Amino acid sequence: MAIDVIYEDNHLIAVNKASGDITQGDKTGDEPLPEKIKRWLAEKYKKEGNVFCGVIHRLDRPTSGLVIFSKTSKALSRMNELFKKQEVQKVYWAIVETKPKNPQGNLLDYLRKNKDQNKSYSVKKGTPEAKEAELDYRLIAQSDRYFLLEVRPKTGRHHQIRTQLSNIGCIIKGDVKYGAKRSNKDGSISLHARKVEFIHPVKKEPIEITAKVPNEPLWKWFEKEVRQKN
Repeated sequence: MAIDVIYEDNHLIAVNKASGDITQGDKTGDEPLPEKIKRWLAEKYKKEGNVFCGVIHRLDRPTSGLVIFSKTSKALSRMNELFKKQEVQKVYWAIVETKPKNPQGNLLDYLRKNKDQNKSYSVKKGTPEAKEAELDYRLIAQSDRYFLLEVRPKTGRHHQIRTQLSNIGCIIKGDVKYGAKRSNKDGSISLHARKVEFIHPVKKEPIEITAKVPNEPLWKWFEKEVRQKN
């Protein structure tokens, strides 16, 4: 079965989502990840009947990387509380077309979602339906054409990273919706949910999970560059 499980215990399961997979059902009718995970768990543990798989957070369809699901309702409610309190530290990697003016910084914007376009826009503070969005970024590697940013969002808004980076001229490679020159061949955008850190909601111990980058030459090159620097 085509899912990449990178962490599992009695309460949680984390997968490395491929670009194109969906974390919840949509109008396409494609099978969402929770359904794939339910079948995977049923086969692994030879379970009959219903298998629980709770959606804790989501990733945009063209984005790859780490997504955590719950295997119990107790874990789901406790993880939801951790996300609500912003006690889950998320790290993304983004390959962008333009070098940021500052090698690191904090971005604070107010975003409003246009549901018809499935797109978010940066608007003035106080605009109706606008929500505060904040992230930290830093430049961690560069090639002759592209730049790798490490992004740590402090809020979880619709298309937040895509919108905020494009707002400073750092458009994510392949993200035509937010101004990229061309799409990636596989329909992905070069945004990857790299790592999460949190205190386990049941075991009460620190958890750190890292998702490998997509098996694509530019991603692999950047991963090697970062590893060599560290």
